[in-house]
Order: sequence, then C-alpha cells, then structure tokens
Amino acid sequence: MAESVRKIGLSLGADLCWPACYEAIMRRLDLRVPSPVPGESGTLRFEVERVTIEPYDLRQPCSYDLVIDRLTHWFHTSREWIKKAVIMNDLYVFNNPWSVQSMEKHTAYAAMMHLGMPVPDTWMIPPKSYATTNPDLRPTLMRYARLFDIGKLGPKLGYPMFVKPYDGGGWRSVRKVDDEAELRAAYEDSGADVMHVQAGILPHDGFVRSVGLGPQVRHVSYDPDQPLHDRYRILHYEGLGEDDLETLRKVTLTINTFFGWEFNSCESLRQGGVWHPMDFANACPDSQVTSLHYHFPWLVKAYIRWSLFCAATDRPMRRTLDWAPYYEIAASDRSYAEKLDAYGAIADERLETARFEEFCAEHLGELDAVAADFFASDEARAAVRDKVAALFPKHEIEEFTALFWDRIQQWRREEGEG
Repeated sequence: MAESVRKIGLSLGADLCWPACYEAIMRRLDLRVPSPVPGESGTLRFEVERVTIEPYDLRQPCSYDLVIDRLTHWFHTSREWIKKAVIMNDLYVFNNPWSVQSMEKHTAYAAMMHLGMPVPDTWMIPPKSYATTNPDLRPTLMRYARLFDIGKLGPKLGYPMFVKPYDGGGWRSVRKVDDEAELRAAYEDSGADVMHVQAGILPHDGFVRSVGLGPQVRHVSYDPDQPLHDRYRILHYEGLGEDDLETLRKVTLTINTFFGWEFNSCESLRQGGVWHPMDFANACPDSQVTSLHYHFPWLVKAYIRWSLFCAATDRPMRRTLDWAPYYEIAASDRSYAEKLDAYGAIADERLETARFEEFCAEHLGELDAVAADFFASDEARAAVRDKVAALFPKHEIEEFTALFWDRIQQWRREEGEG
C-alpha cells in the first residue's frame, strides 16, 4: 500500500520547551494511519520541521501541509510568508494570520458584547500623549479632540476598575484603580498607549482561564496576584460544576471560531452565578512550562492531537470568518443561555468536534501512554531545564527546574494515562 507524508511546520520564536516535547513525542509515536480523506488511499505518516526565515519568491511552492504558528503575531516576515502560503498554496495554519493581525482586545470586546456575552462595561479613552510626528496630528486634535474629565468614569463604572491597553497582552500595563486619584494617575502614566477603562467584577468567587486548542478546552483556576509560575492553580476544577465547565467551553469556542482562532485563551470571572468573559483576545497564549507547569503536558498533547487531525484529514483553511450565523442568533429573542447553546453548536460544527473525537479514538489511543512515558524521561527534563535556564537567573535554575518537574510528575500520577 502506498505511503505518503503529511509535513507539519513549527513557526517559532522564543519557544523552547513545548516544541522539543512535541517533536520527541511525535518521534516516539511514529504514527501511521490509513488516509481518512475521501478518494485518497494508502497510509499517512507525519514529519515535523521547524520553519526557517529567509527570502522567498511569492510564487514558490510550500512544502508544508500544516503550520503551527507561534511567531507571526509580532514578526512580520514570517507573517507575510504564512499569508502568502495560505493564499497561494492552500496551507493550513493555526491561527488565522489576518485575524490575529487585526482583531485586538477592543474588537473582541465589541464583538462578544454584540453576541450578548456579559463582558464588563468598557470605555476607550484617547491616549495621554502621542509618539507620532505626523504633521496632520496637530490640526486633527485642535479641530476634533474634545476635552474630557476622566474622573467622570468613576460614577459610570464604579470602583475598583481596570486601566489597560486596548491591544494588550501578557498583563502589559494592566492597573487596578480603587479611586479617582489612582485613575488619574494611571492615565497620566499611560503615555502614548490607547487605553481601555473597564469595570471590575468584584467581588467574584471564580477566576478561570480556559485554554482552547481546536475543540479541546482546559479550564484552570487562575490567580493573577501570584508570581507567574503559580498563577495557574493545580486544583484547576476547584469550585466548578459541570454547568460552569460547559458554559466556559461554549464561551471559549464561540470566541475562537468567531475570529478563526483555533488556539486562544479566555479569562472569565464568576459573580452571582454568571460568568463574565473579560480578557479573551489571546490568540498566541502562553505555552511555556514555566507558567503552565502541571498543565503543560496537556497542552503538548492538545497540540499533537489537533495538528495530526488537521493534517491527516486535509482540513481546509477557512477563507472567511463568516459572522452572519452568529449575528442571526444574536438578533433573535432567545435567552442568553439559548444563544450560547446555538453559538456552541456553530463552533462544534466548524471545528468538526465529533469527527475529531472519532479520529483520536481510532488513531491516537497510544498517545496518553507515550506522553506519560516521555514526561518521565531525561529528555523531557532537559527540555524543562532549557526553558528555565532561558528565563531564570543562574542561581535559581536548579530550584525551579525541580519545581516544574515535580509538578509534571504529579500530573503523570493524576492524569497521565487518561
């Protein structure tokens, strides 16, 4: 029987740990599956290669069937190569490079508000200063910019509130303000950034970050007041019932499929039994062992499952975002819960959830055991140490390598093989 190859490219920046683990587990799996593509016979195997950065002809062919992209949100040469390859060569990539490029937090807030999600009240405010030397700036501001009193947002939104960049990431310049003096100070310190001021959901009795990769979602209790290595809590389902998990799954996958993001994270706060999504344009979310620790092996396996499914089934890249079905639901007289059910059904259809689960059950039955075995190996520990050494001072490398390794071993005991 003929054998063909599906080639997976890894478009990487500073990532060290997850690609090393991804590659190692793929080698150990050495997977061969009958082609699931209608009309295509034979056996498929898979190769993984890291994508390099070099000059390219816009008409040149692309050797990859699928690319996992972790670079183009900020590195424009790779971004434009991927966009060219999608247009010219039918490359499948996650995430959608046009959507990642243009859909910042501001757009995401507005879109999900339109769909009826209980996003906290949010205002945009003009920047305090301007970095541009554009000669049109001064006449534009003189003619059209209106003086405003930022203190008047206090009675509208209530304290505490949060001041943060409209396109922020990684908690950059996020500031909690408890009174008018702090609000004014935060604005004075914001420089040339265009900022949001967002109502706080306080008090709340749940703070969850839901990580979605394809149809796979992992909900993790989150504590932003802790150091980065302790923000993701190991007791990730603490205080969450099945209804909570299903609501958060639908919210996460609705956001992801609306914007064409297959890999994204959504932070939500629960108040009075209602989940308020409040930070969810994270289409290049943290994938490092130094923050995910216990949850890191889940993420590596999620990368493997979704990339193998997409490559094996020759899943086509969705060329348009097609928001109309969501807006039709939003305009209906259904309750929010009913709308969320309908949004979730669109998400499952677009992500081929049922077909994905069948593929995993039929072809990836060994993945859990292979991954559990790998994450006990010296090779896995070396990948953890390499990432720690890249981020931590020399005198802390062994301490934090041991910490993250111990948490991975806890994962192996509790979740490793199923």
